[in-house]
Amino acid sequence: MAHISVERNRRRQMNEHLKVLRSLTPCFYIKRGDQASIIGGVIEFIKELHQVKQSLEAQKKRKRLSPSPGFSPKPLELSPREVPDGDTNFKEFGASCNSPIVDVDAKISGSNVLLRTISRRIPGQVVRIIHVLEYLSFEILQLNISSMEDTVLYSFVIKIGLECQVSVEELTLEVQKSFCPEAAAN
Repeated sequence: MAHISVERNRRRQMNEHLKVLRSLTPCFYIKRGDQASIIGGVIEFIKELHQVKQSLEAQKKRKRLSPSPGFSPKPLELSPREVPDGDTNFKEFGASCNSPIVDVDAKISGSNVLLRTISRRIPGQVVRIIHVLEYLSFEILQLNISSMEDTVLYSFVIKIGLECQVSVEELTLEVQKSFCPEAAAN
């Protein structure tokens, strides 16, 4: 009898913890409501937060090395990425553009693009990014904004429009250009 109540209590606690995890994780990381999907989504979210932390640390290091950075884009990095579910026949393609001002990362996932920018907070910057995306015929499905002190992370989920003729590399470069001081003046 005691074993049954202990097991019931353990399941209740597990379900409560899963509810908390689900509430703390953005909805697009969790595809279904089952336990495995919730835990898998939380793992992906934690991985992304870890990448953000690394990028912020690198940005902080660059600021210390060059106190007044100019706009100097670095070369693109285009790489096929294995999808974590073990399906080695399907690869995600992405591109990254990094400069002292902004880190831009874009990954193609099906008919959508996951676009992330990490930079210092610039008034009106999100509007400039949205303008670039709409000009390039992308449809914005979701936007998440996270900030910490002077740094902001914009995470877009965008749909590739029928009229879109832009590669993922060109997309990252165009978004990076929107951070250019001349673009901010316009």
